[in-house]
Amino acid sequence: MLPALLGSIPAFYLELLEPGGGTLAAVLYALAAAVLAGALWHTGLRAGAVRRHARDNAFDLLLIAALLLAAIVPPSATSAVTLALRLGTAGLTLLRLMWSLQPALRRGSLGWLLLLALAVLGVCGAGFWWIEPRAHSFGDGLWLAFTTAATVGYGDIVPTTPASKIFAVFVVLLGFAVLSLVTAAIAAMWVESQERRMEHDILRDLHRQVQGLRDDIAALRRDRDARGAAD
Repeated sequence: MLPALLGSIPAFYLELLEPGGGTLAAVLYALAAAVLAGALWHTGLRAGAVRRHARDNAFDLLLIAALLLAAIVPPSATSAVTLALRLGTAGLTLLRLMWSLQPALRRGSLGWLLLLALAVLGVCGAGFWWIEPRAHSFGDGLWLAFTTAATVGYGDIVPTTPASKIFAVFVVLLGFAVLSLVTAAIAAMWVESQERRMEHDILRDLHRQVQGLRDDIAALRRDRDARGAAD
């Protein structure tokens, strides 16, 4: 399902930038809708109630309808309705992708999050390299993706076309979220190490106090035994 949804996002730019890209874009939209509908049907069968499962996943039904409309309605560079439809479809697809990645993001592994951040930046860098005329190489696209996702904005390379400006919005939403997760994981790792050190110090002090109590009890027993023998 994830590759099908990822394929529907470049479809928006195929219609804008590539001559005759509308046909391929329609195929990608329809394929994503079919895969998502098949996944919804399969999980509904496993749950034993397809209709109830569909009602519980109304967001997926909305996304399927938006993908089908984007596949059926022909693109138009001058129509605000078709542009809004495709932008809405891309936004819903992005939300569904983040929803699907939640189980992976909950692992809390710093290595996994770094790998995910590199993958996201690589895809976004390739996208900028494709649609931004001022990004003459993949390195330029990667740098623009990083500065956009990190909301740094040095200004040496900026989005100049409507397509790249729209793409920058999604890069900020997706990239900033992933980079924030990486930062939070690093902070959590440091906090966890400090908490473990504090727990170790507390346990060591507790063991020392317990050992002192044991020594006092042993001394009291010896004193009692000595008094008993004297009597």
